[in-house]
Amino acid sequence: MQQQAVTELLRVAPVADELARRFERAGFSLALVGGSVRDALLGRLGNDLDFTTDARPEDVLRIVRPWADAVWEVGIAFGTVGCQKAAGGGGDGEGDGSDGEATTYQIEVTTYRSEAYDRVSRKPEVSYGDSIEEDLVRRDFTVNAMAVALPGKQFVDPHGGLRDLAEKVLRTPGTPEESFSDDPLRMMRAARFAAQLDFTVAEPVVAAMTEMADRLDIVSAERVRDELNKLLLAAHPRKGLALLVDTGLAQRVVPEIPALRLERDEHHRHKDVYEHSLIVLEQAMDLEENGPDLTLRLAALLHDIGKPKTRRFEKDGRVSFHHHEVVGAKLTKKRMVALKYPNELIRDVSRLVELHLRFHGYGAGEWTDSAVRRYVRDAGPLLDRLHKLTRSDCTTRNRRKASALSRAYDGLEERISRLQEQEELDAIRPALDGNQIMELLGVGPGPMVGQAYRHMLELRLEEGPMTEDEAVAALRKWWAAQED
Repeated sequence: MQQQAVTELLRVAPVADELARRFERAGFSLALVGGSVRDALLGRLGNDLDFTTDARPEDVLRIVRPWADAVWEVGIAFGTVGCQKAAGGGGDGEGDGSDGEATTYQIEVTTYRSEAYDRVSRKPEVSYGDSIEEDLVRRDFTVNAMAVALPGKQFVDPHGGLRDLAEKVLRTPGTPEESFSDDPLRMMRAARFAAQLDFTVAEPVVAAMTEMADRLDIVSAERVRDELNKLLLAAHPRKGLALLVDTGLAQRVVPEIPALRLERDEHHRHKDVYEHSLIVLEQAMDLEENGPDLTLRLAALLHDIGKPKTRRFEKDGRVSFHHHEVVGAKLTKKRMVALKYPNELIRDVSRLVELHLRFHGYGAGEWTDSAVRRYVRDAGPLLDRLHKLTRSDCTTRNRRKASALSRAYDGLEERISRLQEQEELDAIRPALDGNQIMELLGVGPGPMVGQAYRHMLELRLEEGPMTEDEAVAALRKWWAAQED
């Protein structure tokens, strides 16, 4: 692990040392800190570098402005100055010793600080510290409370972060209660880091998360949402989600998820819907082709949240969840709005939840071509994700049943592909547009044109492509029926 860190630190050393020397000449200290040190030890340090310093923000600006390629002050109220620097870009004329193409680094320099929430505020009160030890003790977890003092490269680890990193465990530098009082969002971060790093969370930390879950209520929805997204996009989201549910934090973020533990899935009575949903999420991840897909993962996690409200015990002893996809889509929209998600993402995830059961009417291929066209039309640009979600929704342990479902969906995808080649399904539209309809009927813009257009679209879905002459005849026939 230490060898990995040396390799990673040597890679970024030229730009880091160059910056450190500028701070040193100005009479200040600089250290690589937090996640950058952790990732260097894990052999995964990227081009985003975090530094800490005893210089106040106005001094940091004065030091970095002549050196950096770009500077931004978005976080200056919290003691953070951001800048961008291409290695080998010159600056003060001290070479970086690198060969080949320049690398662009995104750099944040934060003044030693401590921050805490009061009992009602959603924003931290920032106060600056005077030592790196004081700065490190206020950080969230020991694995993020390590630093490398520059330019001498002295390793600073007062809280055993290296040991915890080796043991893959998350602990807090001080007591978890103090840490979570300072910033309750750290409870979400514990779950996020468990999901990203596949770490175990120490029992005292879990206990504090459980005891203090209600403190999360003072944190803004946007900050909570961002942590949830990072957790869902991680390599092991189940681990983080389970921690949120077990500690009661999920009840304050997405209460629809823990509610699923109470419901038994009608097809898999040995599992509850909560477990089923986590499996669907993992199976959807296995189908991703171009990296983590937040839209797909949210839809997989939330696809069955309508079941608790629609559960019915039938006379034959079975349990039904009629229309849970419709109810689930509404609940999905409501929850995502509360978490301040973008409108487009809300629309797409809700639509996938609404459509996730549509395939189950396909049977062994009984759908007509018009039904296949409607499936494609209703999914629109979400069709590929709907394919993945529908396939992921099969969690039966009955191999014969699972194989039959897979073959049926293979058949549907083949029919869609065949029809797409024949009919350009991705751009289904009537043979006549609105202007042609008005000209043929001799009417101006108004509701009747919309009715005629919808009628022609339905004909297109039912019967497939039409020639212009066939479309004109069909339109005149419909118009005659309206006049009658």
